[in-house]
Amino acid sequence: MGSDEYHVPVMLHRCIEGLNIKEDGIYADVTYGGGGHSRAIAARLTTGKVIAFDRDADAIKNSITTKNLIVIHANFSSITEELNARGISAVDGLLADLGVSSHQFDEPERGFSFRFESSLDMRMNVNDSMTAADVVNTFSEEELWKMFSLYGELRNSKSVAKAIVHSRNAKTIRTTFDLKNAVAHLVPKQDESRFYAQLFQALRIVVNKEMQELESLLNQLPGIIKSGGRICFMSYHSLEDRMVKNFIASGNVSGVMDKDLFGNITSKTFTAINKKPLEADAEEQQINPRSRSARLRIAQKI
Repeated sequence: MGSDEYHVPVMLHRCIEGLNIKEDGIYADVTYGGGGHSRAIAARLTTGKVIAFDRDADAIKNSITTKNLIVIHANFSSITEELNARGISAVDGLLADLGVSSHQFDEPERGFSFRFESSLDMRMNVNDSMTAADVVNTFSEEELWKMFSLYGELRNSKSVAKAIVHSRNAKTIRTTFDLKNAVAHLVPKQDESRFYAQLFQALRIVVNKEMQELESLLNQLPGIIKSGGRICFMSYHSLEDRMVKNFIASGNVSGVMDKDLFGNITSKTFTAINKKPLEADAEEQQINPRSRSARLRIAQKI
């Protein structure tokens, strides 16, 4: 399988520009996917290295290691530990393309897409114990509506939670279509795809602990990015983007700024390169629909 079939890299040139690559630098790509970003960084290096991470075994299986590129099967929340194990204390830049790869969406048996009938899985790392089926069949009605409200931003999250509980009381929800059937009567006819996308997004975020993983990664950045080093974060929904924006502005994901007696922000370790998030141009959005919701933030270590 070609890497572009596996996953088309989003805003590739803007990410490469944003990292301000030095040919002898060490860079981390914490979301390897199909390797498009990693290989583009490696191509600009002479003695430098790219350390890439992915928690999905499929991505690792499709990866290629070269003299400039090492691919590690690990969650990016363990980045400090993994770098230290390889004798690396800090990197010159870090790239994160958050969310789901094209491959994960297009493989029916992974359960990420509402287009196919498959087991309700959604695990990025198949060694994790909790599946999406576990969530819909064991979470309380209150836990479900809070999840769909917060992570899916569904307006009728309470009705959705109630319908799921009603359905599972009659029969265990095992497949993607079981879930769709349970809530079919609540789907707005004019916006069916959006509704299911938000429903599945909420489940995926919880199954993969995406917000906790992102917060952990952001909190480690001050300790692993060299002075003057760059970070590039691509987000696909407002929750992720807000966390990244807050971290860059204040040094923490909540956006609370610690100040000294003179009003200087003491918790801030990065400064934004682009004040507003960058978006893919019209041509890229046409070629790669996934890029339409992408928001790229670039920052530099102070």
